[in-house]
Amino acid sequence: MNQQKKVPIERLNKFFSQDDFDLEIDFGREWLEGDINIKVILYQVDRVESTIDDIYSEAGKGEIRFKPPVEVPVNFNYATPTNKNYNSDGSLRFLERGNITLGVYQDTLDELRVQIGYGDYIGYPENETTIKYFTVANDGKIFSDNAHTIGGYKGFYRTIICVPTDLDEFNGI
Repeated sequence: MNQQKKVPIERLNKFFSQDDFDLEIDFGREWLEGDINIKVILYQVDRVESTIDDIYSEAGKGEIRFKPPVEVPVNFNYATPTNKNYNSDGSLRFLERGNITLGVYQDTLDELRVQIGYGDYIGYPENETTIKYFTVANDGKIFSDNAHTIGGYKGFYRTIICVPTDLDEFNGI
């Protein structure tokens, strides 16, 4: 039997309490979700309903099922595209879209009742007529480090890294 103990975090109470933490989160969410207002579309893979192969535990094309799409407010960074080549003399070149890095509050995900995980798809409206799609390569579920806490108090913010998808892999639902 696994009992989870609830231990109050009191290491910073003299200068920083739960009330201070909640206030900081409210300020940050107001800025991100109100002022910045950048949203991406989360296409969360339904891992229960998707048909997977018994040997490799992979889903074939057309066998992946999705939960309803959800708009998620994020802090957004789109990396510069990289120019790569197929061979050493540089005669066969291609330009690949850059990765995107998303910052999202865990409270936002909890309120939307979604989790972003490896293999989920993210749609970014690049302009009024075009949506670019990405796959989650790092779901940022470990967020107790200094970059994702306020003064080491506790984690509140996830950084999610996504890589571009090919049009034949995913092009919306």
